[in-house]
Amino acid sequence: MNAATLSGDAPVIIAHRGASGERPEHTLAAYQLAIEQGADFIEPDLVLTRDGVLVVRHENEISETTDVADKPEFADRKTVKMIDGERHEGWFTEDFTLTELKTLRAKERLPELREANSRYDGQFEIPTFEEILQLLNVHAAKSGKRVGVYPETKHPSYFNALGLSHDEPLFRLLEQYGYSGKDDPIFIQSFEVGNLQALAAKTDVRLVQLVAGEGGPPDRQDLTYASMLTSDGLTEIATYADGLGPPKDLVIGRNILGQLDQPTGLVEAAHRAGLLVHPWTFRAENYFLPTNFKSGIDPRDPGDLAGEVRTFVAAGVDGLFSDNPAQAVTALKP
Repeated sequence: MNAATLSGDAPVIIAHRGASGERPEHTLAAYQLAIEQGADFIEPDLVLTRDGVLVVRHENEISETTDVADKPEFADRKTVKMIDGERHEGWFTEDFTLTELKTLRAKERLPELREANSRYDGQFEIPTFEEILQLLNVHAAKSGKRVGVYPETKHPSYFNALGLSHDEPLFRLLEQYGYSGKDDPIFIQSFEVGNLQALAAKTDVRLVQLVAGEGGPPDRQDLTYASMLTSDGLTEIATYADGLGPPKDLVIGRNILGQLDQPTGLVEAAHRAGLLVHPWTFRAENYFLPTNFKSGIDPRDPGDLAGEVRTFVAAGVDGLFSDNPAQAVTALKP
């Protein structure tokens, strides 16, 4: 495929929390399905337990994605915390040992949109990061193909303040499972700047700076994401990272009718700085799609995700995050 990517190679498909459009997110079942569907990378979000084990959850607050609220033995663990300047109430991974977390079961985070996924509620454990790496190793041994891993360090400054660092267990596992250089199929991503700069000093694996449409990095009150996306800001990111992970609306916005507009120029600007661009998140339900790719008015119904994906590929993205890797993979086929 002759693509308008930074390298000229076809863009990669990153299974966002696994095949989370078809299984509850961040479960071994979701990751296994994504691997079977042809994803190039699978994406686990990493948080820590009280005993310092990396586990896979979208957030360290777990009431939306597990049955912890139904467990009377953990009722007294419910609390309120300030994380990255925001108030959160619920149950938090850092207040549980791994053994305790393993007694919980995952549930669908978006049951109103993904009712079919709810039938899997209660079936799957919270996986550790090591279990994800073991899953990838098994697949590589059987197929001869090495599917990549794309972990995100969640709230690293917050966890560091608790004496729970991502770095030691992360590097130990990456070394153990053979991820050490830029040629290995791994990206590490973070919304923080200092975390990535520290990682860049310790590892040769590829790093990706996540950005949002507003606000700024939680560890840098002097920066906004908008300033980081200027020419000078992108040049600075390129001193410690290999790629940029923006929300997809920063790559192609929407007009007043909710239809995709023209590309913003972010991809070209990032490429000039030598940065890959991996936007997020591409989802099949009408609720998430631009109006010109919806299939009707029911927000739960699938629309034309493939059409949206092809539009972004034409804009030169180097990869993209999708809850529906099967459709995203299909969209790239000639």
